[in-house]
Amino acid sequence: MKRLYQIAALCLLTLSLKAQNSPVSWAFSAVKLADKTYEVHLTATVQSGWHLYSQAQPEDAVVNPTEIKFHPNPLVSVSGKTAEKGKLEKFHDVKLGISANQYAEKVDFVQVVKLKAKAKTSVAGTVEFQTCDDKKCLPPKKVSFSIAII
Repeated sequence: MKRLYQIAALCLLTLSLKAQNSPVSWAFSAVKLADKTYEVHLTATVQSGWHLYSQAQPEDAVVNPTEIKFHPNPLVSVSGKTAEKGKLEKFHDVKLGISANQYAEKVDFVQVVKLKAKAKTSVAGTVEFQTCDDKKCLPPKKVSFSIAII
């Protein structure tokens, strides 16, 4: 029985360390542009040596692009595409014949939203992303967000 507890504790410690070992941290905010118009910011800060993939990838890319999904909200309309603000790096590996559009350090995904009525509400959704360094890629990860719009 003691051995079983030791194995269970080791498994929990391993899972805990893996959960904390994310090379990307996210911050979510909103900025009022005009009456009933806001910019929603999903800002990724990427650890040194790692990169995060753009939403748009070349045809020969074999990576998972960042995908942002907004949950339907009857009080909010999403206007246009989500823009990316950051230093885009165009990676190309001649040996493997693959390319990727990626960001290092920081990227801000910006979406304009409009309120259909004056009301306190929120914009919620998920961002799914993949990160890699020079040696490995981590499996895609999904993060939920909810941003108050006042």
